[in-house]
Amino acid sequence: MSAVCLVLGLAGCASTGLTEGRKLIDAGQPEAGIARLRTGMTEEPGNLELKAYYHTQRERIASQLLTQAQSDLDAGRFDAAEAGLNKVVAIHPENPRAHTLLDNLAAARQNQTRLQTASEAFAAGHLDEAEQAVRLILAESPGHAGAQALLQQIQAARAPDELKLPELGAAYRKPITLEFRDAPLRSVFDMISRQSGLNFIFDKDVRTDTKATLFARNTPIADAVDMLLMTGQLAKKVVNANTLLIYPDQPQKQKAYQDLMVKSFYLGNADAKATMAMLRTLVKTRDMYVDDRLNLLVMRDTPDAIRLAEKLVAVQDLAEPEVMLDVEVLEVKRGRLLDLGIQYPNQFSLLNTITTDTATSSTVGAPVVTTNTTLSPLPLTVDKLRHLTGADITMNNPQLNLQKVDSDVNILANPRIRVKNREKAKIHIGDKVPVITSNTTSTGVVSESVSYLDVGLKLDVEPTVLMRQDVQIKVGLEVSNIVREIRSNNGTLTYQIGTRNAGTTLRLKDGETQVLAGLISDEDRSSASKIPGLGDLPLLGRLFSNHHNERNKTEIVLLITPRVLRTDSTRQPALTEFRGGTESDIGGGGANLSFRPGVDRLPPVPAPQPADIPQAEPAAEPATAPDAVPAIPVPQIPPPPAPDN
Repeated sequence: MSAVCLVLGLAGCASTGLTEGRKLIDAGQPEAGIARLRTGMTEEPGNLELKAYYHTQRERIASQLLTQAQSDLDAGRFDAAEAGLNKVVAIHPENPRAHTLLDNLAAARQNQTRLQTASEAFAAGHLDEAEQAVRLILAESPGHAGAQALLQQIQAARAPDELKLPELGAAYRKPITLEFRDAPLRSVFDMISRQSGLNFIFDKDVRTDTKATLFARNTPIADAVDMLLMTGQLAKKVVNANTLLIYPDQPQKQKAYQDLMVKSFYLGNADAKATMAMLRTLVKTRDMYVDDRLNLLVMRDTPDAIRLAEKLVAVQDLAEPEVMLDVEVLEVKRGRLLDLGIQYPNQFSLLNTITTDTATSSTVGAPVVTTNTTLSPLPLTVDKLRHLTGADITMNNPQLNLQKVDSDVNILANPRIRVKNREKAKIHIGDKVPVITSNTTSTGVVSESVSYLDVGLKLDVEPTVLMRQDVQIKVGLEVSNIVREIRSNNGTLTYQIGTRNAGTTLRLKDGETQVLAGLISDEDRSSASKIPGLGDLPLLGRLFSNHHNERNKTEIVLLITPRVLRTDSTRQPALTEFRGGTESDIGGGGANLSFRPGVDRLPPVPAPQPADIPQAEPAAEPATAPDAVPAIPVPQIPPPPAPDN
């Protein structure tokens, strides 16, 4: 009895830690429950049930806390994530994932501080400082959403400054009056510099002693400088708002000084290779790349050529017009059948039979004799003809036909199909009839193959959208049906197909309906089966004949209505005509400088009268060169002599 009590006491003591730990976990106190289970394991190291329950619950609770901590960390709730991770470390100190998340939490807090600093720098306009901080964040955490978004904002803010080339100030647009004849080029630019405040830097290969002649009155400085450069085979590069670099207009110098831009065209409708061919022809661009996967075209050229390419791509990259074709096909069938009369036997057959008697014995009385008649496989002989009986002659059964059939059938199909411009569309309403073909090889093996014939209504259309919402449609209509079945000698079944075809080209307006009719098939068949002589008697001949009259009439009516869904937008004036520059200056202003983009044109200023010259403008300083002419007053230089008539 004492031993039993001892065992029960030990069992009760052993289950105390497990019971209390389980109660705490069920009550929503997982940390206290795990701690109690750990204490119970110390008290009862041999309790396997307690040990198994402890490890199971520890892993389960740690996994739940880690999942919630990861969610808080991703959402930016750093304090909640830290509290959850501390709980995990308390119940499972050696958990590797918990320590990894703690390191990630520290890095996330540091990145948050960096992101805040970068945001403040971006708001203050310090783009370099902001970008440096953002890139440091992305170096440690490439998927940081906040850093990626801020980097995009920084790049968007830099884009206008990066794409914007240096431009001259307002002084470059002021009107100026210049009169020079055979003056050195340096003297002309010196005069322009003193009157406009512009600075000119010359390349080492520019010959400044070249003679230049220029007469310009009330002309914008931009036009005067460009004309001077064009006639002297020179080019310019804007350094800053008041400085120009002058260099020879030669390919080597252009490569050294000319600014280039890179433009990417994501084409939605045009083919990238076709667009590249167009730009090579019109813009003369050599540096281009095509990505077929993205339908992307990348080009590198001068800003003027890029602007021209943008307009050309806008002209080509347009969605194709689409047309909704509303088609109604009506097939009207009318049939009349009259089968009236008596169909008499028209042939007799002689049977070559053999009669045999079979005697069967009987236990009751005399033997029973049975007569059997069978067909003989031997040919019919003359001797057999002499002993013919009525049982040896067969004929067709007479038949009385009293039949009249009237049929009216209307078959309506109303398909609607959407088609792109200049694309073909097909409509088939009907059946596919199988045709079995037998093939015999040289070894005697017979194989069969099945092919299908389209029977019914087939409609082929190809629309072309024209100007003023007109639609040109190529229409092909075919109506076919099975006329009769034909079986060959070897049993192969074929079909006789009757077809009616029509093909035409229509030009309709948007929403206009066109009716195509007249596809009529009219069949009238009459046949009579008569007894010779008797069937030809007037009136009474109907009693000795059978008349079969059949008439079928079929008509096909096609109604087609085009509806334009997307029109062509290429007729916008801004996209159909624009300036293309010169052969050597693609996309530039060319010789007609009054159309150069980016230069404000001023109305012409009337030339001052001699009496008003002192009041209008004081005389300019003389040029340094002896043959240079000051801009004003005008009367100091006589005009060139007029040619003799």
